[in-house]
Amino acid sequence: MEANQRIATIAVHLQHSNPQMEESSALRQAECRAKGGSPGFKVAILGIGQPLAMLMRMNPLISVLHLYDVVNSPGVTADLSHMDTGAVVRGFLGQPQLESALTGMDLVIIPAGVPRKPGMTRDDLFNINAGIVKTLCEGVAKCCLNAIVNLISNPVNSTFPIAVEVFKKASTYDPKRLLGVTTLDVVRANTFVAEVLGLDPREVNVPIVGGHAGVTILPLLSQVKPPCSFTPEETEYLTNHIQNGGTEVVEAKAGAGSATLPMAYAAVKFADACLWGLRGDAGIV
Repeated sequence: MEANQRIATIAVHLQHSNPQMEESSALRQAECRAKGGSPGFKVAILGIGQPLAMLMRMNPLISVLHLYDVVNSPGVTADLSHMDTGAVVRGFLGQPQLESALTGMDLVIIPAGVPRKPGMTRDDLFNINAGIVKTLCEGVAKCCLNAIVNLISNPVNSTFPIAVEVFKKASTYDPKRLLGVTTLDVVRANTFVAEVLGLDPREVNVPIVGGHAGVTILPLLSQVKPPCSFTPEETEYLTNHIQNGGTEVVEAKAGAGSATLPMAYAAVKFADACLWGLRGDAGIV
């Protein structure tokens, strides 16, 4: 009987909570979280991407991580906030909160946009993602003009010039601070070449020149480190595999998404280099 009464009492409190107490509790939590975190950089991810957000949350160089999107950011933020890493994570939802998400940031990563689906070309993506990139870059130009921007949104060959024009219009363009992320091509090339050679991919480096779309991706197989040679058949296979890696994943997922996992990994490697550069590492250009 006593146990039932206790349960009933708890249920009443859950159903009829005091708004003033809720507000007070929320404020205390906000104040506590604001004081948390280790010394480091402030990073914003625009368009979330859960694998990317999780990996960035684990980066010891980051003290504050802002997650912005038009959907789902509160849930992802709550989920990530339970990880015992040094960074404080905060979520921002929708256009009205974009400026708050960007204010004071040192690094802004933009993976926002729709992913490619089977049958879609990168030109199809451009019609949607171009406007998204324009809006987000306008926010960066207004709220954190000294931040380094890592632009991932595809087709990056085309969204990057849009970002350039936005910053030029705002008189804030700095070619050393606006960077298109094509590291995924290098990550793929290192992996595929290592498979052919029977090496550890972490010990392989394949230079890539060109763009980030199909035949514009040019792996310099003659410059691979460690030095090696390929048969004509291996060269043709590797070139096609590297250039069409993204399409292969899109088709394999059959409409369930694009190459989100290796992209997150590649983006984190690139972002990490940017953060070390901000710290003054002489090896980062």
